[in-house]
Amino acid sequence: MNLFLKGIILGFSIAAPVGPIGILCIRKTLQFGRFSGLFSGLGAAVADTIFAVIAAFGLTLISDALLAGQFWLRLVGGAFLLYLGWKTFFTKVLDKSQKISHTNLLHDFISTFFLTITNPMTILAFIAIFAGVGLSSISRSHWESLVLVLGVFLGSALWWLLLSEGVTLFRKNVSEKVMLWINRGAGIMIAAFGIAALLTLVL
Repeated sequence: MNLFLKGIILGFSIAAPVGPIGILCIRKTLQFGRFSGLFSGLGAAVADTIFAVIAAFGLTLISDALLAGQFWLRLVGGAFLLYLGWKTFFTKVLDKSQKISHTNLLHDFISTFFLTITNPMTILAFIAIFAGVGLSSISRSHWESLVLVLGVFLGSALWWLLLSEGVTLFRKNVSEKVMLWINRGAGIMIAAFGIAALLTLVL
């Protein structure tokens, strides 16, 4: 199996577990449509790719700096999740026919990118996975590392594309009342992830 295909599988596998980003992507897709959900996912995919670059090219100086500052990153990330949870819980249900602007899409992208990038433990996940499947940076050229990282991005992006498209299939059947409860449920779950992230700082 070549590096590109391995990268796609790894990127897909890391993105697939449903966490706060997945919940956000699903809610955004139901509320605003496939592009909002997709851009939300792409923000996480780009952040994952940055972590993959750090792991694949052996940029230990950057990874050490991020891990050293993980307390503050987790604090900011947890607080941001609480804010998003509160905002999502009280979000008003809008008409589904309302068009989403490029500004909204950029906001969707940036918010999930920020959430993902404030979790430096993802670097350790990539390093561990790369080592576990025999993809040590020592044995690769820069070109091979680049191919691997590109595969990771495409694999992650593929997951978010499939998720947003899959949710879109059910979007028309979701009433405003159901959407209201989806917003409330998503808000509670996102806030719970934020609380869990903050608790790791004291436990």
